Amino acid sequence: MTLPPLPDDAIVLRAEVADWRAAVREAGHALARSGATVPGYTDRMIEVLDEFGAYIVIAPGLALAHARPGPDVRRSGLSVVTLAEPVAFGHPHNDPVRVVLGLAVSTAEEHVGSVADLANVFNERDAIERLARASTSAEVHAVLPASGGETRPATDAAETPS
Repeated sequence: MTLPPLPDDAIVLRAEVADWRAAVREAGHALARSGATVPGYTDRMIEVLDEFGAYIVIAPGLALAHARPGPDVRRSGLSVVTLAEPVAFGHPHNDPVRVVLGLAVSTAEEHVGSVADLANVFNERDAIERLARASTSAEVHAVLPASGGETRPATDAAETPS
């Protein structure tokens, strides 16, 4: 399994957000902070939800925010945002969301491979719960082991620029 890189600066734990847009913005900011995307990618992830609805809520409590490959993707990357309080995305069965993954990839083929690899991770019954309860980036990397982290501490949501 080869997931896109997940550096520690793309991990935000216990983010306080008002709604799904703010949750997706956190995931997008984390991707941009890690250098995987430019800030405009965040807006495209939100546009996907506006256009297609909450299909990105792929399992109970888990959303996979993403957009098509484009010029605002510098390199493939992954972000993880856990929420202090769950938020509704409008999915009829999988709301509320406690964990938002941000995914940026350079090609359609890589998108398919990354989604398949993530599906394998979340075949583990407790993977979402372990991410939601994570208090360190090491705990996040224990769930997403192939993502290859760095040694900097995870971003506290209070320090995350909006």
